[in-house]
Formats: sequence, structure tokens, C-alpha cells
Amino acid sequence: MRRFLLAISTSFGLIAAPVAADADDETTVVACEGCEALLELAAASPSRKADSGRDTYRNPVATLAFLGVRPDMKVGEYAPGGGWYSRVLAPYLAGEGELVGLFFDKDADGIPERYRAGAPEQAAKFGGQVAGWSGKPEAKVSGFSLDAVPDDQKGTFDRILVMRMMHNLMRWNAADSEIGTMRELLKPDGMIGIVQHRAKADAPWSYANGEHGYLREADVIKLMELNGFELVGKSEINANPKDTANWESGVWTLPPTYALKDKDKAKYEAIGESDRMTLLFRKAS
Repeated sequence: MRRFLLAISTSFGLIAAPVAADADDETTVVACEGCEALLELAAASPSRKADSGRDTYRNPVATLAFLGVRPDMKVGEYAPGGGWYSRVLAPYLAGEGELVGLFFDKDADGIPERYRAGAPEQAAKFGGQVAGWSGKPEAKVSGFSLDAVPDDQKGTFDRILVMRMMHNLMRWNAADSEIGTMRELLKPDGMIGIVQHRAKADAPWSYANGEHGYLREADVIKLMELNGFELVGKSEINANPKDTANWESGVWTLPPTYALKDKDKAKYEAIGESDRMTLLFRKAS
């Protein structure tokens, strides 16, 4: 029987407690007790009306609670894109917390030019965008690209979130440099939370190297360890056993992308979005 360690809190802190589950190894599950009710309120924000249809697969409340994101934290969101998670985080952190959008290093050669070129501009307008998206103009929101980290930002972040982006960093050969910069931003006890499309453990590297959107969980854990992090916990919150994770067109075969358009669309609708790992890492001393 697997023994989970469920880290809980009565005042937005973390302590450990055992929970049983089916399997034969040990892992650690981390949660923020007391946070879930506030996350539910943030997730119910009217600004998320168009986003909420994906909650079944993205599970933002349970995911952020597991990652121990407290409402008084300084949180970095890497590559926030269209703001799906920003619209949960901004109202949640609006009281005592702070949200910072972290954008691509424009000098990182491996990252495609089309993404790097716009990073400084996206960073500059992130605060205003989030205020408009979330209806929380009073929230502390800012952004910067990882090639232009202000000195006073280093060592000040409680959490950094990397949501479904590790495959891109891997296939662009930019994971080490971007994660290294994120590590500098974290406090000594700061953590990185990762949600990522998950390949099967025995998938060949030719399929699980990021080009198809999927990564092997063991590879992600090893990569983070090599970059100065230790695994704190893992969760099956975002698992989808229906996903065989071996599609010729990669993860984009599934919703919401439907790479094959109408071909077998009902089949892919029934499967749903990808199987995903959910991992939490602490900055190692």
C-alpha cells in the first residue's frame, strides 16, 4: 500500500500527515488547508466564465491547493499566455499576495524568435491585462522577462508555477537556463510547481523529448534535481487514464486543439484533455 504524506495547514502553513492510497511506493502530497475555500471564490469569479469549462481537466482549485499556494505569497507565473491561470491567481492573491508574470528570456537562442521578440512588451503590459481580465485593479501584478530580472526581485518569490510549458523548454533546449533563472528568483525555501503532459514511463525518448508535448515524469524530476531542486510531492489531481499518450500528432490531437480537426473528433472529445503530472519541487540548499 502506498503511503502519502499530506502536508496541511491551519494558518496557511504546511505540516505533514499520513494518508493511504493504492500502490506499493511512497510519495508526498502537499496541500494548503484553509486555502481551498478562498480558491473556490477566486475560481467562481465572473471573469472566468469562458475559462471554467476546462476546470474539469485543469482542476485549478485542487492544483493550487496541492502546490501550497497561499493568498499571502509572491507567486511567479511562467509564460502566462492568455491568462487562464492568471484569472484565478489575481483575485486569490489580491489581498496580501503578489502575482508576477515571468516571460521568456529574449536572448535565449533555443526559444523561437516569435516568442522571444514579444516578451519585453508582454511583460510590460501584463499588470494592466490582468487588471482588466480579473477585475482586480488593486491587485499587485507586474511582469518581467527572464533576461531582465531586477536585482531586487532575486530571492523574493515563494512559488513559481510552470503550467504545461516544460515540453517547450525541453524541445527548445532552454530548460536549464530558464529554470536556473527561476531558481535565483526563489527564496531559500521557495518552490516550483509543475503541471505537464505526461508520457508513459516506457515511452521512447524520440516520442517523449517534448516534440509531441509529452514528457516522462522521471525525466522531469531528474532535470529539476540537476538544476538544484528536490522533489517535495507529486499528485494525480490532473491525471487522465483515458489518454494513451501515443498520438501521432502529439498532445495536440486531444482537446482543446484537435489537430486532426473533425477526424475522429467524438473519440477525442470522449478522452478529454491530456494525462498530466503535477509535481512540486523545493529549492535545494
